[in-house]
Amino acid sequence: MSAANPVLVLASGSPRRIELLQQAGVEPDRVLPADIDETPLKAEHPRSLAKRLSKQKAEKALASLQAEAAHAPAYVLAADTVVSVGRRILPKAETTDDVSFCLQLLSGRAHRVYSGICLITPRGALRQKLVETRVRFKRLSRVDMEAYVASGEWRGKAGGYAVQGLAGAFVIKLTGSYTNVVGLPLYETVSLLAGEGFDVRRVIPDANQT
Repeated sequence: MSAANPVLVLASGSPRRIELLQQAGVEPDRVLPADIDETPLKAEHPRSLAKRLSKQKAEKALASLQAEAAHAPAYVLAADTVVSVGRRILPKAETTDDVSFCLQLLSGRAHRVYSGICLITPRGALRQKLVETRVRFKRLSRVDMEAYVASGEWRGKAGGYAVQGLAGAFVIKLTGSYTNVVGLPLYETVSLLAGEGFDVRRVIPDANQT
């Protein structure tokens, strides 16, 4: 693409984030995952963690892009989602012990889901937004927990659950952005892109059409 029509680089390999953007009619031109150390700092607040990690992901993806011999002007978009109960940050579940810990902590309680969004524009401006959603789970029975652990859909998910899957039946109340809990708050993301001059309504060619 030309300098007048910069590309959109998504600094994430998350299928959920790609699908959510596509749902809003926004197609990343390139996916460039940015692997960083996501360990919280000592006493770091969950909302601060989400903002810091999204910024670091965007900056790392941009550095990778700039290291290439030739790269088009780009919008670099990154996001990070953090689930917390109070100030306690829940892990991204990778083991059955992780998800069991998360489910026990979430059972019958309210928690918060924070997503930090970071956009670096072709001119180098850095823009951030933080989105918060409040969620309350029902009290989970042993059977609920065992069945969910057996499903495996929790793997790699912040807080150990995917609200768009089986865990949707655990939710008593959700206040705020539903897509934030899935992994990318669409309203805020699309508004951020549009506000910085990205054409969110550009036509995406359909590969199935001739």
